[in-house]
Amino acid sequence: MAEARFRTSRDAGRRGGVFLSLGFRPFFFAAGLFAVLAMAVWILAWHGSEVIAPSMGTRNWHVHEMIFGYGSAVVSGFLFTAVPNWTGRPAVSGSALAGLFLLWLAGRIVLLFPLPPVWVAVIDVIYLPVMALVLAREILGAGNRRNLVVLAPLLLFALANILFHVEVARQGVSGIGMRLGLGGLVFLVMVIGGRIIPAFTRNWLLQRGAARQPAAPGRFDLGALLLGGAALLFWVVQPMGWPAAAVLGLAGVLHLVRLARWCGFATLPSPLLFVLHLGYATVPAGLLLLALAAVQQDFVTEVAALHMFGVGVIGAMTLSVMVRVCLGHTGRPLRSDGWMNAAFGLVFGAALVRVLAPLTGFEGPMIDLAALLWIVAFALFLLRIGPLLFRPRLGGQG
Repeated sequence: MAEARFRTSRDAGRRGGVFLSLGFRPFFFAAGLFAVLAMAVWILAWHGSEVIAPSMGTRNWHVHEMIFGYGSAVVSGFLFTAVPNWTGRPAVSGSALAGLFLLWLAGRIVLLFPLPPVWVAVIDVIYLPVMALVLAREILGAGNRRNLVVLAPLLLFALANILFHVEVARQGVSGIGMRLGLGGLVFLVMVIGGRIIPAFTRNWLLQRGAARQPAAPGRFDLGALLLGGAALLFWVVQPMGWPAAAVLGLAGVLHLVRLARWCGFATLPSPLLFVLHLGYATVPAGLLLLALAAVQQDFVTEVAALHMFGVGVIGAMTLSVMVRVCLGHTGRPLRSDGWMNAAFGLVFGAALVRVLAPLTGFEGPMIDLAALLWIVAFALFLLRIGPLLFRPRLGGQG
């Protein structure tokens, strides 16, 4: 397997250069840059500046691009990097990877302008189905059907993007599409986080001779995943009322217990590992906030819950994963420096401030502060990690 990975990386380097050798390089760099620019544009537009003129309106653009723009970039970078390791097949690289990246980028560009909504929708929604087909080909080509499970939330995510455009065209705002897209990303974090966080923690603790280890994946995790997915789907179609509160609350408690079984506090000496546990904590926190909003039928609490998912799960959790993947796949030590620790603190701070903003009497200034914290966090990612994405892996393997 090591030889296969070396051959894949070496061949990819010949075909497209270092930057196009693995999916995490272009997509994670784009995700970091887009996170900075899209948030800056949104705050300017929120304060009345006509810096963009999207056909769907600036508020819909902000919601859509945080979920389907930034979110799809991170998911693409992760899966186009992870699937070759799962299958042993050569990575999608070179011109093929460039084509996929340009397809993602085309969606970001057309959404900025007052173009015909049908054409905007067609150009934007085509990327995720194409991505799913490419990944399905790789997984099936290796006979590795077990990993096809990751395509289910990805296809729901693609469906959500279509629904978002349809709802905006018909009623001016998206409800089901927005919730399905956000829920799809949260469920992906449930699935992928449940694979990587206990595994990374187990390896780190074993290296230090610790007696306590994270609980092995089993029926409890499967039950938590199934209930979490069911709760999110229930929320998509019926976000308010006692039934929604009950299933969301139970799912939140189960995922809190799931997280507690992974020995997170034992990883405090390793900020790069601890932030993965802290990032996953935003999943049950969001579920419990949604349950509270459902039982109170309170829009303000629902907005807080949505931003716990949006800034916490989509922002903080993905930043933590991106840093680790970038360091590991460029051959750097799995340690974060003071600047990246500051970035982690800033993005978690952004999540906390944005969640609390509608619950205080200072919503406007707090939204500005949350946006500033977010922008600085991802700017630090670009400054510290971005250059590594253009450099070969240490050891000469791509």
